[in-house]
Amino acid sequence: MKTASLTVRTVGQPERVFEVGDSETLIGRSATSHLRVADESISREHAVILFEDETYMLEDLQSTNGTRLNGKRVRSAELSDGDEIHIGQTLIQFRLG
Repeated sequence: MKTASLTVRTVGQPERVFEVGDSETLIGRSATSHLRVADESISREHAVILFEDETYMLEDLQSTNGTRLNGKRVRSAELSDGDEIHIGQTLIQFRLG
């Protein structure tokens, strides 16, 4: 399995690094999210990162404000090293290795 991490930058909060899980990583405000983000402009269950067939995929979970990958709004997209995910006031950089 390829290892991956997310560098999370939310306005007014310290930067943090989150290691991506084995199969799926749920991103949102909910206490049940794997990556919990304290950003009122994102949904409780905003997006998910899935690892399937040696590929990481980003999927928006029908969030109110949408998910952007490298500046473009996406519903589902393959992730590459260095990609930037924008949700609400939060910037998340995807890193492989």
